[in-house]
Amino acid sequence: MELEEKLEGNLIIIGGAEDKKGPKVILKEVCNRLDKEKSMLVIATIASELPEELGSEYTNIFQNLGVKNIRVLNIMNRKSAFDRNNIQMLDNASLIFFTGGDQLRITSLIGGTPLYMKMKEIYEKKCIFVGTSAGASVMSDTMIVTGPNEESPRKCTLKMAPGLGLIKGAIIDQHFAQRGRIGRLLVGIAENPESLGIGIDEDTAIEVYDSGKFKVIGSGAVYIIDGNGITYSNVSEQHPDDILSMFNVKLHILKCGDTFDLISKKPISKYDI
Repeated sequence: MELEEKLEGNLIIIGGAEDKKGPKVILKEVCNRLDKEKSMLVIATIASELPEELGSEYTNIFQNLGVKNIRVLNIMNRKSAFDRNNIQMLDNASLIFFTGGDQLRITSLIGGTPLYMKMKEIYEKKCIFVGTSAGASVMSDTMIVTGPNEESPRKCTLKMAPGLGLIKGAIIDQHFAQRGRIGRLLVGIAENPESLGIGIDEDTAIEVYDSGKFKVIGSGAVYIIDGNGITYSNVSEQHPDDILSMFNVKLHILKCGDTFDLISKKPISKYDI
């Protein structure tokens, strides 16, 4: 099945503000995907304007969780994405961890570059990709760049752009309940009804497997908005500030341990990948 092929590869997509001082459930799960003695973890700070600070913070966390081999990939401009040393850093990477920041920085700095091509290559070879906050949004083929929080959904108030395309047919939004982002994700689905909207709370993540299923981990919830059955929408460029009207939208809410099938677009009661 074409969709199933597109979903191949292991992803961990975090809604941001993952616990870094307590039990660290999500970050421990990230580390558990590695051979802590031999595997290389690369921290990609591309989204951040404070790369040294974030790189140091996550390096200390992952070292304390037992990971021995850690590198930091700082890309401050497009020229850096052509640098052979940066590209070669990924040759032995088992896991790439994208930090938070501004998701548009990631795509604008590496899109179409040799570094991006290398990322696609190692992803297809089963390198694990992890993203938190902005690093989560960029995982999908279409990503939300900006949009109003804590407001009723309005037509044409959302700025979207192409993401890295590691997960197809989905739009990811993060810090979801904490920043009141259901309205903007609804607009995103009204404009792209063929895609699933996936809103992820802080300290919450989805683990996406080769089978096209994902499992929820962490302390919050994951919200799935399915617009496939929409029977009416007033989305258009006319009167862009009007309130959005949309009928027959399906919503699923999942908590830790729940599983969702991205191919059939159905939650399932038993974890079975």
